Amino acid sequence: MHTDGVAWLTATEIAEAVRAGRLDRQDVVDCHLDRIRRLDTRLAAFVHVDGSASAGGGPLGAVTIGVKDTQPVAGMPWTSGSRKWRDRIAEFDAIVVANVRAAGAAIVGKTNTPELAASVGTVNELFPPTRNPWRASSTPGGSSGGSGAAVAAGLCTIAFGDDMGGSIRIPASCCGVAGLRPSPDVVPTEVPSPIRLSCRGPLARSVADLRLGLAVMTGQADQVPVQRTGLRVAVVRETPVAVDPACVAACERAAEALQRARHRLEPAVWDPIPVAQAYQVVRPISVSNMPGEPSEYGEAAGRLIARGRAFTVQEYLDAFVAGLSSARLLHRILEDHDAILTPTLGRQPMPIEQVPAFLQDEWCEYTQFVLPVSFAGLPAVSVPAGLHDGLPVGIQLVGRYRQEWELLDLAGQLESAPGFGFERPPGWE
Repeated sequence: MHTDGVAWLTATEIAEAVRAGRLDRQDVVDCHLDRIRRLDTRLAAFVHVDGSASAGGGPLGAVTIGVKDTQPVAGMPWTSGSRKWRDRIAEFDAIVVANVRAAGAAIVGKTNTPELAASVGTVNELFPPTRNPWRASSTPGGSSGGSGAAVAAGLCTIAFGDDMGGSIRIPASCCGVAGLRPSPDVVPTEVPSPIRLSCRGPLARSVADLRLGLAVMTGQADQVPVQRTGLRVAVVRETPVAVDPACVAACERAAEALQRARHRLEPAVWDPIPVAQAYQVVRPISVSNMPGEPSEYGEAAGRLIARGRAFTVQEYLDAFVAGLSSARLLHRILEDHDAILTPTLGRQPMPIEQVPAFLQDEWCEYTQFVLPVSFAGLPAVSVPAGLHDGLPVGIQLVGRYRQEWELLDLAGQLESAPGFGFERPPGWE
């Protein structure tokens, strides 16, 4: 039973079908491996595939996982998209990988990333550029673009990403899937971020699968969704940076849907500029301790490393404190609101060759809603909000610190409203 219809089942649907005896555990794995073989030449979502992947016997048996190539999987390449580590093979599993293996999931391969995850697209020197399943000439976003594209095209059930400045939420929005950035330290990591901004999280075709992915990644029990009403949701309608009208319209439709669900919507202001200015210092410093010389890396990554090494400790501390202080705006909003609603991105997915240069002015416009959340250390989820001109658009819900389950409750409510939630891209049936 390797029909392509199996490919689109959510993890929760797979579990139900296996329990009912309607589906053999290996069927989904074989289906996804076959689709990767046939279809990924058009997408370049995967940089390595385990053709012998098999389903385990745990609660995630038959679920397939793609793992971003910034995270180690024992016996698989671990390049981080860099020629520096072209030949590196991981000798151990990331904690999250070990957790999903123990739950029975099949790791089908590694997904593409820009070098050192330092781009809002997914292009590097080692592998072909990852393409958007909705339009091959458009970016899937980054830096977890391979993960977003793989999930959207039905090549795996769930994919892992990491998010420092939006790298889960950006591809989730671009590819029309759901993506969760948890609060810092909720998901364990064996490679802690020295600046504590990067978080691992799942991308999936449903909010229910984000819940399942988060539970397994963290070793927690998935909590039963709660249908709440009367929540106070702050809607961002003012920002000093230009926003694509399609992104604004998606946010307004989400506000109307939440209002119909009997939540209270109130306006909020947003100022991403101080945080962006801080990140323009902090992000280069985050890679300044990479081994070797900048010339051993690709051109863009090498420049970033060299730039980071040129900053003083005082410049780093000043920038980091300024970014954290500016992001306090979000905490103040959440003092008397349960969640914040924004567009996920300030622009629609653009052609691959027009992806904004990292840390430059157009990049600030693109990432203006995701980056402040990272500095605030808050959980956020991108929910698909339909299409504009044939390309996905997403909205972002931001929750209170370590209240991922409550945030996902609200995201699930919105996902169930007309015009929201995952749609299959054409041509990938």
